[in-house]
Amino acid sequence: MADDLKVLGLWTSPFVIRVRIMLNLKGLAYEYAEEDLGNKSALLLSSNPVHKTVLVLLHAGRPVNKSQIILQYIDKVWAGTRPTVLRCDPYKHAVTRFWVAG
Repeated sequence: MADDLKVLGLWTSPFVIRVRIMLNLKGLAYEYAEEDLGNKSALLLSSNPVHKTVLVLLHAGRPVNKSQIILQYIDKVWAGTRPTVLRCDPYKHAVTRFWVAG
């Protein structure tokens, strides 16, 4: 599975940290690539051509950007893997989205 998932990030970023926590909670293997903000990799620039910023999740070579979107993506793609973060109950779902949005 690590071949399918790769996180491009910066270890000090709280957005990167919460995505890595989610991946670990789900028990998903992934590769982590630390980015140098002064010398951004070609992979980062091609994966996030609009903002050219870290955090990018690559799943099967396809980029997903923005931590909130990444967290929702992980929860939907691996819905059968516990724990589930986004709830079925509309109110609980709204509360969870509030905390995920940070």
